[in-house]
Amino acid sequence: EIGTPVRCGEGIAKIWLDEVGIEPNKKWIALEVNGARIVAPNGQYVDLTEEMAGNETGFVVHRDIFDRTLAEDAVRAGAKTMLKCSATDVLKNEEGYVVGVKAKHWGKELELRAPVVIGADGFESQVGRWAGIDTKVKAKDVNTCLQYELVGIDIDKFFNEFHIGSMAPGGYVWIFNKSEDSANVGIGVNLGMVKERGEVKKYLDNFIASQPRLVKGQNVETVAGAVSVGMPLESVTTDGLMLVGDAARMIDALTGGGVANACIAGQEAARVAKEAHDAGDFSKEFFKAYEIAWRAKIEDQLFRNYIAKEKLLELSDDTINKVIDALQGYKIERITTADILRMVQERYPEIMKEFEDLL
Repeated sequence: EIGTPVRCGEGIAKIWLDEVGIEPNKKWIALEVNGARIVAPNGQYVDLTEEMAGNETGFVVHRDIFDRTLAEDAVRAGAKTMLKCSATDVLKNEEGYVVGVKAKHWGKELELRAPVVIGADGFESQVGRWAGIDTKVKAKDVNTCLQYELVGIDIDKFFNEFHIGSMAPGGYVWIFNKSEDSANVGIGVNLGMVKERGEVKKYLDNFIASQPRLVKGQNVETVAGAVSVGMPLESVTTDGLMLVGDAARMIDALTGGGVANACIAGQEAARVAKEAHDAGDFSKEFFKAYEIAWRAKIEDQLFRNYIAKEKLLELSDDTINKVIDALQGYKIERITTADILRMVQERYPEIMKEFEDLL
C-alpha cells in the first residue's frame, strides 16, 4: 500500500511546497503551525519563525495520505503503479548500462525495462548498490529513531518542539503536534552513541516520563526506523541510473528531514531524464546535468547543517543551555550563524573557544 508504513515525523514546510508546485490539501494536513521551539536541557527555549525553522515546520501532515495523494496525481499525469511489487536487482546491458530492474510482483518474477531508472528507495536503498554506487554510511552518520503518537496530552499546538542535549545523544527529541491534544513524540539518537539494544526506547520513555504534560498521554501508534545524517553521496548517478532523496543521502543532517530535498531532486531528475530521452543519451556523463542541478539547489544548506550537526555532537548540556540563554529576548526571524555567535560572545565569552571552527 502506498504511504505505509510511515517512517516520518510528518513535519513539512509550506515554502518548499510552493517551490515544487504541490498545492496544500486539507486531506493530508493534520495541523498548521507557526514555527519551531528549540528547547535546551534546562527547559529554556527560543522560538523560530516558520521561515527560519527549516523544511520540517509549517504543516504537520498525515504522511500516508500525503504520499497516496501524490501517487494519485502521478497516475493522472500518466504514471503506472504496481503495488505488491519489489525490485530485486538491476538489469544491465552489454555496455554495463542500467536498463531496468528485476522484480517480484505478487510473487511472480518479472523484468521491467526502461532507458532510465530513478532510484527513490529510501534509507535502505538497494538500487544504487546493485548498480555499483558506493552507498555505505558510517555509524556516526546514522541516527536511529523511535516515535510514538501520543493522545491526551497538553501542548502548544502552534509550535513544533525540538529538544536538544544529552536526553537524545547526537540527535534530538521532537514534538510535532497533530491536533489540540495529540502529537508525534519521537527521538533520534546517533548510532555511534548507542551502547546497548533498546537504549533508544529508554531515552524516549525517560524523556516522556520527565514531562508532566506528556506522561498522561496514550500511545496509539509506534514508528521506528533510521535516517542518514551525513553528507550526500559523492556521486548519485551511473550509466542509466539516477538516485534521489534518502537513497542518495540527501538528508538534512541537523534535522533529519528529507521530504523537501527528495521532491526538489526528483523534479530535477525527471527533467534530465526527459532531456536524456530526447537526446538518446543515458550515460553518466549526460547525467552530470542532474548532479549540477540538485547540488546547486540544496548542497550548500546540506553542508552547513552537516557542520552544525557535527558541532552539536561535541556540545555539553551546559554549553547548550548558555547558547539558548544568550538568545533570550531576541525575535529570531532573519538571523545568521554569525549573529548567534555574536550574542553568545556578548553573554558567555568563556565558551567561544568551542565555536572557533565556525568563526
